[in-house]
Amino acid sequence: MTDSNYNKIFTGNLIIAQQIKQSLEDIGINAVIKEQNESNLNPIFGGRLLQEIHVHKDELDEAVKIVKRVRSNQEAS
Repeated sequence: MTDSNYNKIFTGNLIIAQQIKQSLEDIGINAVIKEQNESNLNPIFGGRLLQEIHVHKDELDEAVKIVKRVRSNQEAS
């Protein structure tokens, strides 16, 4: 994402990315998700798709708190 008004707050798997996105939307933060193909490999041949989440810089502080909360909940499971 080249727009300097947006910051990446997470890179990881689809399941966690969707949980983070939903948690952000629940509090009114619109997140942009970008798929990133790890090592430019086709997922069929062993490449792994990663999700990047970006938020507007004005919502960064609150979004980072959400990411930390979701990730700690994942680790506790």
